[in-house]
Amino acid sequence: MVIALSFIIYHLPFSFAYGQTAKQVLDKTAAIVAAKSGAKASFTIKGEQFNTSGTIAAKGKKFQATTPQATIWFDGKTQWTYLKKNDEVNVANPTESELAAINPYNFIYMYQKGYKYTMEKKNGSFIVHLTATDKRSIQEMYITINSKSHIPSQIRMRQQKGWTTIDISGFKQSKLSDGMFRFNSKDFPNAEVIDLR
Repeated sequence: MVIALSFIIYHLPFSFAYGQTAKQVLDKTAAIVAAKSGAKASFTIKGEQFNTSGTIAAKGKKFQATTPQATIWFDGKTQWTYLKKNDEVNVANPTESELAAINPYNFIYMYQKGYKYTMEKKNGSFIVHLTATDKRSIQEMYITINSKSHIPSQIRMRQQKGWTTIDISGFKQSKLSDGMFRFNSKDFPNAEVIDLR
């Protein structure tokens, strides 16, 4: 009886604490990534539909992403996508799934509701596995986070059309102005603007 009780007391708190640690790791990572001043990084995206690389500047939910094919601005509600090949700008109000496909840091808002998580530590990184608890466009995610800096280095997410992997490098907190997250027509005077809202 004493041995059985000792086993339960020893193992249950460990499981509980381990689950809490995953949440704490995500909370700390979210606080670093969503710095009020802003942050910049480079990224590479590999998915079923497309592969690309570029740079991203983020500040809270706002971001600006630049790739060889396009530049995207998102001010927290509206997204402008400038397609270099066509010299046109598509204006839209994106879904959670669409945001996650181009903004590697969107997970810092998604994990807080509708997901359960587990975590393992491997090669100096936390690997947090998120699984949706209801119907969502992103059913599953793996987030690799440096165990010392709490900066994410990779996000893998499963959507209806398969897995997308986003590798992140060169993360640096920066002081960014709000204006850089909105499309400025003066910079693209000849671009055709197509409103898809």
